Order: sequence, then C-alpha cells, then structure tokens
Amino acid sequence: MLDDALKAQLQQYLALLRQPIRLIASLDDSETGTDMKSLLETIVSLSDKVSLDTTGTDSRTPSFVVAREGENVNDGQGVRFAGLPLGHEFTSLVLALLWTGGHPPKVEPEVIDSIKALDPGAQGDLNFEVYMSLSCHNCPDVVQALSLMAIFNPKVKTVVIEGGAFQKEVEERQIMAVPMVFLNGQVFGSGRMSVEEIVAKLDTGTAEREAAKLNAKEAYDVLIVGGGPAGAAAAVYAARKGIRVGVAAERFGGQTNDTMAIENYISVLETDGPKFAAALEAQVRQYGVDLMNLQRADKITPAAEAGGLVQVHMENGGTLQAKTVILSTGARWRNVNVPGEQAYKNKGVAYCPHCDGPLFKGKRTAVIGGGNSGIEAAIDLAGIVEHVTVIEFAEQLKADAVLVKKLNSLPNVTVHTNAQTTEITGDGSKVNGIRFKDRATGTEHHVELAGVFVQIGLVPNTEFLKGTVELSKFGEIVVDAKGHTNVPGVFAAGDCTTVPYKQIVIAAGEGSKAALSAFDHLIRA
Repeated sequence: MLDDALKAQLQQYLALLRQPIRLIASLDDSETGTDMKSLLETIVSLSDKVSLDTTGTDSRTPSFVVAREGENVNDGQGVRFAGLPLGHEFTSLVLALLWTGGHPPKVEPEVIDSIKALDPGAQGDLNFEVYMSLSCHNCPDVVQALSLMAIFNPKVKTVVIEGGAFQKEVEERQIMAVPMVFLNGQVFGSGRMSVEEIVAKLDTGTAEREAAKLNAKEAYDVLIVGGGPAGAAAAVYAARKGIRVGVAAERFGGQTNDTMAIENYISVLETDGPKFAAALEAQVRQYGVDLMNLQRADKITPAAEAGGLVQVHMENGGTLQAKTVILSTGARWRNVNVPGEQAYKNKGVAYCPHCDGPLFKGKRTAVIGGGNSGIEAAIDLAGIVEHVTVIEFAEQLKADAVLVKKLNSLPNVTVHTNAQTTEITGDGSKVNGIRFKDRATGTEHHVELAGVFVQIGLVPNTEFLKGTVELSKFGEIVVDAKGHTNVPGVFAAGDCTTVPYKQIVIAAGEGSKAALSAFDHLIRA
C-alpha cells in the first residue's frame, strides 16, 4: 500500500514521537478493512513507540483510533478515522500520529491555549464528525484542525469519515459537499475552515478580544488588507525596506487555497494551491510582518478625514491605522444568481469539482460555464460521474483550444452553447435538475441530474469600499500604472483591481509594485 520511499519518509516522521501511542482498530472483511489492517501493521512496523490493537468495537467499521497510552477510547478520546485516510488525507494521519505522540504542532501558542480553554459546560462534550473525500484539497485543513482540537482538549471528540467508504451514511445525511462538519449531530459548517475559525465559532467572546488587540496596535507604515499573492508580495517588498508592515487577511493565501494545480508560476514547475499558500505565509513571516488572520475589513477612512492616518475598520469592531494602505482583497466565485442556487448550495450546488466531484460518482451532473475553469471541471468530472452537461451562455466555448479538444473527445459529455441557465431545481432537500433556455430559439429545456457545478468567473471583494475608493462598473478598484487609487496614501493590487488578466503571477507583480509605490509615498510625504 505504501511504497518504499513513502515508508522511509514515514519512518523518519515516526522517529519524532516522544511518547507511546496506540492504534485501536475496528475491522471488517471488506476490501477497505483489509487495506486498513495492512496500513496499520505497516505503521507499527516502522516504530517501536506504536502498538496495534485489532479488538476495537466502534460502530463504524472499518475504522481506527489514534490514542495516547492510557486514554479512554471508550469515552471517545483520541482521533478516529473511519475509512482509509490516504490521498490528500495521508498527511492528516501522519500529523495525528505525531501530535498524539507528543510532537508539537506548528501553530501559534495562543491557538493551543484557545483550544484548551474551550469548555462546552452543561451541554457536554463537543462531538465532531467531519466527512471528507480523498481527492478534496480543502478537507485536510478541517480534518487537521479538528484532530488538533481533539488531541489538546479531552472535551473535544473527532471522527474523520471518508465518504467513499460510507456512501450509505453520506446519502442518508444528504452530504453533497465536503468537507462537511457535524457537531453533536447538527450541521456545524462546510467548506475550508482553519482551526482559528472553528474556535472562534465556538467561543463567542473571540471577536471582542480580537477587536481589543487590533485597537491596541501601533500605526503601521504600510498596512496590507488581503493575504493572497498580491498581498503577500506587497508584504515582502515593503518589509524589505525596514519599515513597520502589517497584513490583515480574511484567509491568508486567498483563492490559491482553492486551486488544485499551479503549473504556470514562473520557476515553479508544479505545485498545488494549499502548498503555494503555505509558502506565501512562510515567506511573509520570515520578514517579521505582523500577520493578522481571520480579519475582514468593512470600512476605510482616508487620512484626510481621520487626522493624518488611514483607518481600516474591521468587521469585529477593531480598527487599524497606517500611513499607507494597500488593498489586495482579491475576488471570489461569481454566483449564477438564478432560483435554486442559494437554496441548494451544498445540497447539489457546488463550486469545487475536485472537492465535491467524488460525491457524485455514477450520477449525472452539470457545469455552468465554458471558460477554462468550467471546461477543466467538466473534464475532471467526466472521469467520475455518469454524465456531464456543460451550459455556456456565449455562442461558443471560451476555453483554450486544447481543453475544448479534450472535452470533445469524451463520450459522456454534452455541450449546450448559446444557453441561458434559468433555474436550478430540487425536491426541497437536494438538487434534481437544471433548467436552461436556448437563446436562439427561446426554447426551454430541463435536464434531470444530481449536481450543478458553477464555474463562471470571479467578482471582486470590494463592496466595503463603495463611496470611498473609486470603483469600475464591475466593482474593481480603479488604479493607475503604479497602483495608486484616487485616495492619497491608498494603493491597490491583484484581482480586486482594474488590472487585466487575473493570474497569480500578475497579482504578485502588482503587489510588489504597490509596495514600492507606497514606500515612495512615505519618503516623499
């Protein structure tokens, strides 16, 4: 199951264990159960600090628990894996082994303190169930966050469930998007979440404490709002000038966190989005930048109105001040805005084919959008689902010729161009079809299916700037060749601006340029 290279790498990791751990398995005669036993035996063979007990009695089989020696697994302690944590989740398994064995996690000490401080009180333990798929690149963050919480707080119980191994359970709970998290049997959240986000959702006093921390911070020379490639590049270039730099980001890494493969960033042959985002953060931290994550801006006050410093007001009530500000708030997936889209979001309406595609194995799906992202999604889905219907508003597909050629070679794909999506239909609990109109004839069609993937481009995250910074008719921040906005001391870069071609490499270049412009503004002020 694990090749020799992976075994050697795993053995090196297991050498970091500081205390003994146990693997308690509840197995069955299925192929997954056999593979699970083989995987666990391999892990045990690589370290004398790991033991295996195959007499587990968990109700979900096959499954296993990673626990410290002496932990009461019958009380739900330890991290439980139902199904095989391979693919993107193999790293989650390795981290669960290391953290349980006493190896310290690479997170800030205050995060661990906030986890330990969680106290559900009279409501009892926090019992989390997280459903994931092995091809989901958003799932590991959530799996690892909940695993960390279970390891450091005995009142938190976590079960990681591989949807492919428990399809009946997935269908019964109508899970149509991953990661999907349940807390004490009720839906807690879906999509990518960091450990800080999960803790903040559980601890209602977090926002007030965070606001107080922001208010207490000294003014920055350069404050960057947004932590995608543009924001990260701006931070590095500004920090190298030896000035005080801060980054307030809702989610560091931005859209790159949701990107499966990156193959066109110059000098990097190939990587994936989460790795790229982690590298951005590591480089920014290397320069001592004050990085404030999970911070969403909701207003900006120009220096002329705020007594000489630009003020950035945050959603949690805190305010940051700076001599100059660089806006790099990026963009998000555009909604198709038809009846049924919001009602059936995560109930058949999805935006990430890599994450949610496996949940529609053997079913019929649709992709709205004929650009590169839409056609790439259709190609990926065609290898998993029964059939893919592509709906494109324009008279022809807009994707690159090589992608269109590949799409046309697939036998289970139907393409409708010059077609307007009018409704996503459902039965009240999940999607059951899509309705579209032929723009040439006006004829309406309804296609029965189980899932709809929306891939129609991006919308800039600039709503909070209306009335303060000049925006284009598309909501993009209007900038000149040097990244200046119409507000003195305020600059902008990346996908939220009028600069054409929304690409990582372009955003990084624009962020660097904005930082140099901000520094030039500072030395001339």
